[in-house]
Amino acid sequence: MIPFPDISPEIFTIDLGGLSLSLRWYALAYLAGLLLGWRLLIRMMRNDAVWGDRAPMRPEAVDDLLTWVILGVILGGRLGFVLFYQPGYYLSNPAEILKVWEGGMSFHGGFAGVILATWIFCRRHDIPPLRVADAMSVVAPIGLFFGRIANFINAELWGRPTDMPWGVIFPGEAAQSCPGVEGICARHPSQLYEAGLEGLLLGLILWAVLRAGGLRRPGLLFGVFLVGYSLARFFVEFFRVADPQFITPDNPLGHVIGGPVIGLSMGQLLSLPMLLVGLFFVLWARRRPAIA
Repeated sequence: MIPFPDISPEIFTIDLGGLSLSLRWYALAYLAGLLLGWRLLIRMMRNDAVWGDRAPMRPEAVDDLLTWVILGVILGGRLGFVLFYQPGYYLSNPAEILKVWEGGMSFHGGFAGVILATWIFCRRHDIPPLRVADAMSVVAPIGLFFGRIANFINAELWGRPTDMPWGVIFPGEAAQSCPGVEGICARHPSQLYEAGLEGLLLGLILWAVLRAGGLRRPGLLFGVFLVGYSLARFFVEFFRVADPQFITPDNPLGHVIGGPVIGLSMGQLLSLPMLLVGLFFVLWARRRPAIA
């Protein structure tokens, strides 16, 4: 078992006349992912050669696209959490929907929000949305990696109890409440599993496809991202604790479909449509001639 590292979720706090302002690792992770993704997108838009003909948008337009992406992440992520994870609670307490700072974001909702925001942006500026989606797919694992590392530092979204030597002893009463486990409870560091699979491994795969001329086949990189993310998320869900609202004495694993032992979590259920759409785009792109 590995003790949880002594890392505060807050990097530093400034007291301004009784008002405390804190910089948290989670905020820094979002910022780092957006900035690095922004820089990489600009580099791709400046390199016409990787597209086969010409880049789909001017490098200066990436700044405006980033604004739309941020809105899509926040609005989509929040609404996705409200609709998929706690619709009953927020239907009774609609004002709570606005309290984004208290947590409660859904990746699948944020992803849908980014897709919609990107489509609207591209339609407004007469830009081919699928080619932009390909470029954004290459940089997305950067944000996923930093986000999952921040989840680990925050000691949230931990995994199920384990006796494996790399099990982590997460702090807090909730993390140490493990039915059937006596004494100290170690859990799967599922956040690090996701950082490695959705961030590092998927990022390397997408980079390899990019280097092999992936941007010359519209839809290919977007499809590879959807397939890679959905498979990684589906796998890690077997080690990750479900959201508490789905866990009951009769359903300890929090399955939303199936039985208490064999079934699917909400994360797995939402990943299945992504997998099917991703496979469609991969096959569709492979059957079309590459842009010379």
